[in-house]
Amino acid sequence: MAFDVRPADVFEDVRQVIGPRRPEANVCWCLSYRIPSRLNRELRGAARGELVAELCRRDPPPGVLAYDGDVPVGWAGVAPRADLNSFARTNSKIPHVDDQPVWTVWCFRTRAGNRGRGVSHALLAGAVDFARAHGAPAIEGYPVDNRGAPVDRTMAYVGTLALFEQAGFTKVSDTGSVLDGFPRVLVRLDLIPLDPS
Repeated sequence: MAFDVRPADVFEDVRQVIGPRRPEANVCWCLSYRIPSRLNRELRGAARGELVAELCRRDPPPGVLAYDGDVPVGWAGVAPRADLNSFARTNSKIPHVDDQPVWTVWCFRTRAGNRGRGVSHALLAGAVDFARAHGAPAIEGYPVDNRGAPVDRTMAYVGTLALFEQAGFTKVSDTGSVLDGFPRVLVRLDLIPLDPS
């Protein structure tokens, strides 16, 4: 199944994939790694969605969406690492292996009814293309190394090492982060900018 992956610049489509059923509900909205912890705790209900709507109007927008026809079926958060509060800090559990201005893909979300269709694979390929188009020299991810064991769906948002390796990423480093009992690793894919001609 082929999915069309596009920049996440249509807020209503982003809302359908990562937003809550009730606008006043407190859900992540893929903000927990992006904004400072204090702001993440203070930002409640509809204000979270309002911030994401603002991010969708920026260039670049906050990630990519996978579409099945005109229906958004998946989300991947992708941005320059320097723009992501949790990963920009050098004292994070996720190490900086060098000073390159790398981009990061840190979150995947597939809408119910679409799991097992390859949406995450399409999202990761789209995230790579998105970062490359914006001049990223490399893109990183911080998946779990689950060695084929099942990962709880609520914790699978970071992806698995196998997903990233299938897309050409290479493990660069271990991290100090653990999710659902599995260690997270740092993987990277060096990018060659597209020739504009």
